[in-house]
Amino acid sequence: MKLLRVGTAGAERPALLDARGTLRGLSGIVDDIDGALLADDGALGRIRAAAEAGELPVLDAAGLRIGPPLGRIGKIVCIGLNYHDHARETGAEPPTEPVIFFKAPDTVVGPHDTVLVPLGSGKTDWEVELAVVVGRTARYLESAEEGLAHVAGYAVAHDVSEREFQIERGGTWDKGKNCETFNPLGPWLVTADEVPDPQALRLRLWVNGELKQDGTTAEQIFPVGEVVRYVSQFMTLYPGDVINTGTPAGVALGQPDPKPFLRAGDVVELEVEGLGRQRQELKDA
Repeated sequence: MKLLRVGTAGAERPALLDARGTLRGLSGIVDDIDGALLADDGALGRIRAAAEAGELPVLDAAGLRIGPPLGRIGKIVCIGLNYHDHARETGAEPPTEPVIFFKAPDTVVGPHDTVLVPLGSGKTDWEVELAVVVGRTARYLESAEEGLAHVAGYAVAHDVSEREFQIERGGTWDKGKNCETFNPLGPWLVTADEVPDPQALRLRLWVNGELKQDGTTAEQIFPVGEVVRYVSQFMTLYPGDVINTGTPAGVALGQPDPKPFLRAGDVVELEVEGLGRQRQELKDA
């Protein structure tokens, strides 16, 4: 299923995109698309049955904002330097264990919402990523297979980053990762049953119509199941938590000088195979 949330920011309603591309409302069945829903097999089954029976009301998509596909996100765990080609382009040694940092849930915006260039920023960068949404409580998992079994679904994430704040200002990476609007998510949450192999997905990103990133999750150093297993050794993952699993080569940081960092007025478009497409215009904060 393709689950999404539509409406004005802060007042999104749950919806479903059916197999014909028709937008249908879910408000008569569930209150929201969130961790509680993803952990409830019965509720998911009712949605699936209603969709297959054609019982869900059609929504008029004209002019309707698409919000983040997941509400009440608990935490966003991010994996850095998780693609062989991205590590090479930045001159970094491939990590021997996953690099973990965090984004606050309030960085999440809709897939077509404005992204703000932070005050004083000169090095705002792009990163297309596969986002993993947790569907079952995960703690001390023993295998990558168990890790995959705890995934509810997948989505497109844009891990916007400010490289000066991240790398040159001391401390952790978090300063360059948590500026407002720095995690567009969606348009949909695609349930795991529709993604038979998360290591066979193409990721692409364009800036002002020019292709910048064109990679595949097959390049991940630590695949999805292993990432979930690994993270569960250090923290408990709950339904509705999100893991951003890293970006392939092609970011501005890896380009020759002068590096083409983002500015107000730029337009970024990105997609992950089967998971939908995003488009954001950048403006000054």
